[in-house]
Amino acid sequence: MKNDRQNILIVDDTPENLRVLTDMLTEQGYKVRPAPSGKLALSGAAAILPDLILLDIHMPEMDGYEVCRRLKADKATKSVPIIFISALSEVFDKVKAFKAGGVDYITKPFQVEEVLARISTHLTISRLHKQLEQANQDLKKRIEEEIYLNKKLQNAMDEIKVLSGLIPICSYCKKIRDDDGYWHQLEAYLDEHSQASFSHGICNECCQNLYADLDNNSE
Repeated sequence: MKNDRQNILIVDDTPENLRVLTDMLTEQGYKVRPAPSGKLALSGAAAILPDLILLDIHMPEMDGYEVCRRLKADKATKSVPIIFISALSEVFDKVKAFKAGGVDYITKPFQVEEVLARISTHLTISRLHKQLEQANQDLKKRIEEEIYLNKKLQNAMDEIKVLSGLIPICSYCKKIRDDDGYWHQLEAYLDEHSQASFSHGICNECCQNLYADLDNNSE
């Protein structure tokens, strides 16, 4: 039995053709909806999106070519595979059907096995195509997320400057020599090579050494 979500819309203005195709596909487990005109086919496809459409060509008011073109022009139904099934057997008619957007063409009188095989094939192709599209969308989303995270990481790394390696420093004045051989005050060197900010003050030991006289006088 076929998945009950695989519903097929059959469009034919001949009641006997509708009955034969409906009975044949229903026996195979498909959910079948017959439509005796192009106008009803369009409204039926818009109401419940079919998985596949069997479409006759010769119909009053609106022929199968026009029905197919309208379905393919509609964003909601353009991806539905349409198989033309018609008594017209000329190459011109088949080419016109494919240009209108059909994926296959079956000539009447048809063989049951042929119809079932082609329906099964195009349903499988349609399902795999949808899976591929979803996989591509998921991949695109993951790539966009990776790009966003990498950009954030790069921005963070750009904001971080790390001091590494052997830093030459004067043991007396504590100046630092750069790669070009110039000596810089510690603050100037760190300011250029890091994101450190300085708040100036005097430690207790330096304060005692510098202002020892003040302390003695206060006593």
